Amino acid sequence: MEKDTNFNEWYNDIVEKAGLSDKRYPIKGMNVWTPYGWKIMRHVDTYIRKELDATGHDEVCFPLLIPETEFKKEKDHIKGFDSEVYWVTHAGLNELDVRLVVRPTSETAMYPMFSLWVRSHTDLPLKIYQIVNTFRYETKQTRSFIRVREIHFFESHTCHATEEDAQRQVEEDFEILGKIMEQLCIPYSLLVRTEWDKFPGAYYTVGLDTAMPNGRMLQIGSIHHYRTNFSIPYNITYEDADGEHKHAHQTTYGMSERLVGAIIGVHGDDKGLILPPPVAPFQAVIIPIISKGNAEPVLKEANKIRDVLEKAGIRVKLDDRDERPGSKFYDWEIRGVPLRLELGMKDIEKNVVTFVRRDSGEKGTISSEDIVPGVEMILEIIREGMFAKAWKQQKENVADIDSLKDLPERTLRFGWCGSEECGHRLEDENNLKLLGTPYIPEKFKGKCIVCGKPTEKVAYAARSM
Repeated sequence: MEKDTNFNEWYNDIVEKAGLSDKRYPIKGMNVWTPYGWKIMRHVDTYIRKELDATGHDEVCFPLLIPETEFKKEKDHIKGFDSEVYWVTHAGLNELDVRLVVRPTSETAMYPMFSLWVRSHTDLPLKIYQIVNTFRYETKQTRSFIRVREIHFFESHTCHATEEDAQRQVEEDFEILGKIMEQLCIPYSLLVRTEWDKFPGAYYTVGLDTAMPNGRMLQIGSIHHYRTNFSIPYNITYEDADGEHKHAHQTTYGMSERLVGAIIGVHGDDKGLILPPPVAPFQAVIIPIISKGNAEPVLKEANKIRDVLEKAGIRVKLDDRDERPGSKFYDWEIRGVPLRLELGMKDIEKNVVTFVRRDSGEKGTISSEDIVPGVEMILEIIREGMFAKAWKQQKENVADIDSLKDLPERTLRFGWCGSEECGHRLEDENNLKLLGTPYIPEKFKGKCIVCGKPTEKVAYAARSM
């Protein structure tokens, strides 16, 4: 299957062949994480935890179920999620007095507790996060990691004394995002969502979008500034240094298993996955090249190399199956292992190991004595190269347009007057999603692509996944 000619079929085919997820579970959109896919997700979670812990966030775990009474306190929030939630109405044979929502996101679960935890300005800032599953009734065609009904989800929630401090948290979230994406090799755009597309209850939302090979944009996460939109209905107040009671200002930051979908789509090729070394279940695979009469010395040396690499903290797999080398090459190319190490008698005699990079196909040798620093250096070169290539693709995906005729399958950049009427016309008449305006302002002077009025506001749109 060719990635460039039919991305959707290629994507589904690669997920299945690489053994990342099993969609045969008898509830549509609630897929089983198989071992290889779950290892990737766990490595992604490791980097999320690392950056959140380093910035003073504490990890928590809130209950799955939310009382309807709490869920409905913020009117925009319930309006935004009402059609997507799952309801629990019975406990055994007994009908519940208060229905329970199966968590679609955790504001309404956490904030009743925040009102108990936050009392004084000395309790602020409050910075917590959790990595849990959320549930939303996805009505579009499901696709592994991209459109599912049970979603592996990271979310951070913070409370601050002032709007300015909350804004500083948003800026810190962008720094956290940048460090995580360096490890996943995923490029992204920061676009302020329109008023009708922002998170229900937010003051503003910044969408985190990455371009897919078919020209469409995939939202991999979002960051929200709430002001006091949630602290007022949930009575999250603190006493300041002067004894005055004030409502806290809040933010959230969330990303989901779509990160795995982005890794697949951004980096894969017609042979299969290409995994960034930091999140690959195996960073290197050793393939013994065995011929008649040399199995014992080759396997002995291959085991020695594996042990040395493992001791150094490199995730390595020795493939000693009774299969032809070509068959093994094929299997590990599909699974996207960054580095293949081949070892035969000629290599042993020369005191080297042959390497082949999955990202570029480059082939060479590493001295057996320098196997650890050699492998570490190549893995870092692979990571840097993948990240640079992905950013280049992201930038090349943007097309500046001044007309709505013959639109290319790319991310579109154009002038917009900012009116909701023009925004809806753009979306409805062209099958586009208006992604919003750049968080970091871009100089622009032109006309609104819909109504023709002069504007200095630039906007982006694309067809979404």
